[in-house]
Amino acid sequence: MNTSVLRVLTHASTFFAPILVPIIVLVIAGDRETKNIAVQALIFHMVMGALIAVSMFLSVFLIGIPFAILFGLISLYYPIKGIIYAVNDRHFDYPLLGSMFR
Repeated sequence: MNTSVLRVLTHASTFFAPILVPIIVLVIAGDRETKNIAVQALIFHMVMGALIAVSMFLSVFLIGIPFAILFGLISLYYPIKGIIYAVNDRHFDYPLLGSMFR
């Protein structure tokens, strides 16, 4: 399979299978760059899911509502940006995670 398609699928997995698809791409990809993107996406999805869950828990005290909105927007923005970069065959790293995998 084309590495560009795998990269787009990895970034787009946030909308249908945020944990499963990066794991599958990590296993089947032969390219090191694609594997790095899959690991970054997997960690990003797990961290954002945890942050949104904690924010939803804190929304009982009205503190978490703005954070839930902010983390929700972040968890949508960066995968869409990654999709656009992958379609244009440009390099993309998730924030804070990209420097760890270089």
